[in-house]
Amino acid sequence: MHMNTGILKALGIILIFSLSLFSISNAQDMQRAALNHKQQNLIAIAAQTAKGDLAALKGNLNNGLDAGLTVNEIKEAILHSYAYCGFPRSIRGLQTFMTVLDDRKAKGLNDVIGADASAILAEGKKFDRGKVILEKLTGVKETEPKKGYAAFAPTMEIFLKEHLFADIFERDVLSFKDRELVTIAVISSIGFAEPMLRSHLNICLNLGLTAQQLQQFIGIVKPIIGEEKTLAAANELSEVLKSKN
Repeated sequence: MHMNTGILKALGIILIFSLSLFSISNAQDMQRAALNHKQQNLIAIAAQTAKGDLAALKGNLNNGLDAGLTVNEIKEAILHSYAYCGFPRSIRGLQTFMTVLDDRKAKGLNDVIGADASAILAEGKKFDRGKVILEKLTGVKETEPKKGYAAFAPTMEIFLKEHLFADIFERDVLSFKDRELVTIAVISSIGFAEPMLRSHLNICLNLGLTAQQLQQFIGIVKPIIGEEKTLAAANELSEVLKSKN
């Protein structure tokens, strides 16, 4: 009888230990699958910059710095945003960031500046470099005849290749993944640009972001951009994910 009790206790201990290991493993898997804290804050900062709610943006900027984003990483996210929401929103975002940094410095907080963008030493025409970068982002070769807006207004295609995908995406402070998270945050925030959002959600998947991470993205932007725009973004994500099955 005593032996049976001892065996049962031992089995109980082994079971508890196994469940603990299982729980830890599951938690670690979930953590690896989730967007990291820096990415989550980049998304919120970009969405709020595009929305133009500067009072709320101050909170997002403080949260981002507290989460470990460097000053230059945040600056780069706001700079990147201008390509999708325009100079006025981006400049107001930068001005708000300057105020936040001054306030934090007055409180004795010394934020990490971080690495600045490296000089771009790439050779060749910017149009060709932008084309190569776009192919890396989409995973699709740029060989098809142009159609739609690119055929209707070829100058826009030149601007996109030379400026957006060369001048901006070539900069190294943020990774392609981070830049795309900033991009979909801005496009979701401005709203009514679903074809562009769809394209960039596909790019996110091509770069290795997961369906779970993109669903997490929807949850991050929801309290910032509101129900209507969140629903539109969620619908686009759902359609993109269905097309991959």
